[in-house]
Amino acid sequence: MRGMIIALLALVLVSADAAHYVPQLLANAQTSANPAPLLWEASQTGSKRAQQALVDYAERHHKPFWLEKLVGLKNPAAAWALYQRMPLDNRQPALLSLAANGNVPEAQLALAMSTDTPEQREKWLVKAAKQQYLPAQAALADWYLLNQAPAKARQWLVKTAEQYPQSAYQLGRLLWDEGKFTKGKALLGQAASQGHELAQRLTQVLSVYKPVRPASVGAANWPEQQQCRQRIQMFATSLSSIERASQLYRQFAGDKRLASLPLCIQPPVWLANNTLKCDSNLDNSGRLGCDLRPLAGAIEQRDATHIIVVADLGKANVHNGAMYLDLSDSYSVMVHELAHFAGFIDEYPLPSPVAQQHCTQPDAPNLVTHGKLTYAPQSTLERWQNVSGALQIAPSKTCEAIGQPAYKPSQQITFLEHHDSGVIPGLYLQLWQQQLARPDQQRPIYMNLFQRFHYAGNTPQAGKWLKKYNSFNSADKPTSSSTKALEE
Repeated sequence: MRGMIIALLALVLVSADAAHYVPQLLANAQTSANPAPLLWEASQTGSKRAQQALVDYAERHHKPFWLEKLVGLKNPAAAWALYQRMPLDNRQPALLSLAANGNVPEAQLALAMSTDTPEQREKWLVKAAKQQYLPAQAALADWYLLNQAPAKARQWLVKTAEQYPQSAYQLGRLLWDEGKFTKGKALLGQAASQGHELAQRLTQVLSVYKPVRPASVGAANWPEQQQCRQRIQMFATSLSSIERASQLYRQFAGDKRLASLPLCIQPPVWLANNTLKCDSNLDNSGRLGCDLRPLAGAIEQRDATHIIVVADLGKANVHNGAMYLDLSDSYSVMVHELAHFAGFIDEYPLPSPVAQQHCTQPDAPNLVTHGKLTYAPQSTLERWQNVSGALQIAPSKTCEAIGQPAYKPSQQITFLEHHDSGVIPGLYLQLWQQQLARPDQQRPIYMNLFQRFHYAGNTPQAGKWLKKYNSFNSADKPTSSSTKALEE
């Protein structure tokens, strides 16, 4: 019993001595030309202050030896400092793990970004973000937005919007989509002033366009009929899509390749929220589409024959006078689809059902089929020959799915096979002009509206648009002399 009491007294005396010993070591280290050994001696007692001072010294003087010694004491800051000093291809995961588990926020962010496991990434991002580490908070907001969880992202966007233009932009977009236009616009302006490119583009668009209801869309001034065989009105369904639509419109206006075609496009109309019901898989078609009945009045007011709807997401296509594009579609996609307005067919392999429809009785200006080339429809071949004296016919992939030989009037890979090739042969432009002069070779928007109203049981409106369709298709065609001029 007496021995135990003596041992306890000795322990108390040693502890008291150590308590006075560490401050003395730290004080001596401050005036020493070589403080590391003193700091190390204090660090071994468990002093966090001494360990951090030694980490700072080792980093400042490039002394990894002391970092390695501190890692032996399981010091997280030393582990992170040593991890960062290592070559990228030789960094030790154990060091990163020690630092992250020791609540070094930079290490927690690095560990989060190094894992492919969603749960682990979120776990470490949250840990770092809760330590008020701004880069982690911004990364966590991005993570939640990427995973379609804007409600979770919001609090972190609020915390980082002042310092991060991307966060200001994203928060501005969220507020705008919620109908908080003033606050949303202010944040977009803030991001734009900080150099955020997309925010700059959106603020520019906001200075030009405003969302409107179809009923407030007025008449348009079109050039004369001969210059506008197709009168095309663009519509956008959101802030993002009006920015994209305005960009596409400017590109069309500056495209010298199409300048000779009697195509006219009006600047886009930005539709108010929820004007159109659009679906990336409308009617189980696998393609983007919208119920266009709400636009009937605007289309009539604008006297449009065709429309382009730019929505947020979906596969580009043309259906009965309506072109659908999404935010990812480039201008070359739009040009490709414009050719479909005039009856041109794709020159890449069509799916079997589509090929069956278009290849058995082809009427496209860029395709002939039916067995051997010598038996191809003579009228289409004659059109090609009349337009081009140096005609070069080549196989087309259009009808491969049904084993039907098909041919096109060019040996080049054209914009109808690969939209981004940019190749629009002169012959195709001349055929395009001919098609535009033939209303019966086109499907205007009137057919689309007729079908929508008909299926909805609205007989008066269906009859109205069917009448307009028939009137369009029976419009005067060019005289034989003007047709001859086009072909020459």
